Parts: sequence; C-alpha cells; structure tokens
Amino acid sequence: MITEITTVVEAGEGAVLDVLGPRIEPLTSREESAYCVMKGTMPPAVSVPLHSHEDAESFYVLSGEIQGLVQTERGLEWQTLKPGDFVHVTSGAKHAWRNLSHERSEVLITCTAKLGRFFREVGRPASDRQTPMQEQVRGLAEISERYGYWMGSPEENAAVGISLL
Repeated sequence: MITEITTVVEAGEGAVLDVLGPRIEPLTSREESAYCVMKGTMPPAVSVPLHSHEDAESFYVLSGEIQGLVQTERGLEWQTLKPGDFVHVTSGAKHAWRNLSHERSEVLITCTAKLGRFFREVGRPASDRQTPMQEQVRGLAEISERYGYWMGSPEENAAVGISLL
C-alpha cells in the first residue's frame, strides 16, 4: 500500500494571491506541515513594508532585480539582488523589499508553514479588485497582530525609503 504521494503543481495551476501589490502563488498545499514554498512576483514601483516575524524565510531571485532591506552588522541596509542571488532572513530580523526597476521581479520563497498560512489569510485573489486599499491595510494589520508579527510604522518605513501611500 502506498502511503506517501508526490505532489506536482504545474505552471499556472496554483491560486495567485495579491498581498497589497506583490503577488504570491503558494506551491505547497495547506496541509504541508514542515514548510511552505511560494513564487512571489513584485511589479515595478511596489514595496513590501518594514516588518519582522519569528518565522525564518528564504528568497531565491528567479528574474528581474529587487532590493532587499536586510540586517547587517552596520544596521539595516538596502542590497540589490539579481537572478541567482539568495537571501535567508533569520527569525526576528527586520526586513523589507522594493522593486525600483522597470521590470517585475520573481522570487522563490521558502518559509514556515505558519507564515504560509498567514499569506493565504492576508492575500486576496489577484482578480479581486473590489476591496478598498484602506480596508486591505487594516486587515493586514489585524492579521499580523494575531500572528504576533511586527509591522513598521509609516515613520519607520519612511526612514528607510518606503512610502505606505
């Protein structure tokens, strides 16, 4: 009797979720217990605000150019990442993302199952344009608090070059 089944997700088969501009496509199922893998797409002129969480996550740049705000010995610094670059964000490290290029960027994200559940909960179907941005931001703040995730204030984001408007 076969007890383990291999899962194959074909290109374009997964649900695409909008997370206030960036889009994610979960590649592992909700039932995965050890980790979550997602494809992330960030259009030009879009940012992911300053935040932190106890869940480690890793990013492998597939295409385009993206800037990551990462914790270094000197403090938070922006680093430009290109295809083939890899970033591992440790538990509790503050970080942010932005795409200042004219092309979309794509990354492969590996994270905890808990963080994967968070993204599924906070994301909206990419085709859903009905929910006003203010309501989406409020929902993100509420869900982040429930998960114990920290989000930078508008002032903290402005200090690192991110506008939340």
